[in-house]
Amino acid sequence: MRLLIVEDEKELADGLALLFERSGYTVNICYDGLSGLDEILSGVYDLVILDIMLPGKDGISVLKTARGQGCKTQVIMLTAKSETMDKVQGLDCGADDYLTKPFDATELLARVRARIRGRDYSESEELTFGDISLSRARQEMSCRDRKVKLGHKEYELMEYLLVNGGHILTKDMLISRVWDPEEEPEYNHLEVYISFLRKKLRFIKAKVSIVTTKNVGYSLEEPPR
Repeated sequence: MRLLIVEDEKELADGLALLFERSGYTVNICYDGLSGLDEILSGVYDLVILDIMLPGKDGISVLKTARGQGCKTQVIMLTAKSETMDKVQGLDCGADDYLTKPFDATELLARVRARIRGRDYSESEELTFGDISLSRARQEMSCRDRKVKLGHKEYELMEYLLVNGGHILTKDMLISRVWDPEEEPEYNHLEVYISFLRKKLRFIKAKVSIVTTKNVGYSLEEPPR
């Protein structure tokens, strides 16, 4: 997998590159927006990590130009912690995810893995994990002959958990995937929807369950054999 990091803080960019290379990725770095845009438009990368504050051309402009020229590469944007408008603009311009600075590098690694796994499922009409299936067209979850409809946020949450089945997704990852920044979601909002999904899993008598990892997040798990 080929990653591009567009980040002007050299120490941060080099540290992230080392982390991803140790995890088996091929990594290239650009330290300014203009060279970053050229690399993005080359189309050779599986995912781009793009900072907003860049010399030459800011990240929002880079992304807007790339999307305008038909680039479909997945992009994770790095934003300042307090800048909600940056997150909104980034998502509006076509970012697939965002992470606020400062962040734990392992959190970014988890998000990259989740995005790439999700891309591999993107053409599937029906997703499966364990004994459950999820219909994209009907936003419906089923187990054998039992089915249940999901609300919009329930569906988005379950899809993300299912695509990353067996892997822990942090609370922040789940929130940023399902809620718009303008909604100012809190952890208790996520917990309510996790509760809804657990009830629906019980309703269809699924063996698969949503497991809590204390102080971290949630994962979709099959029962031990």
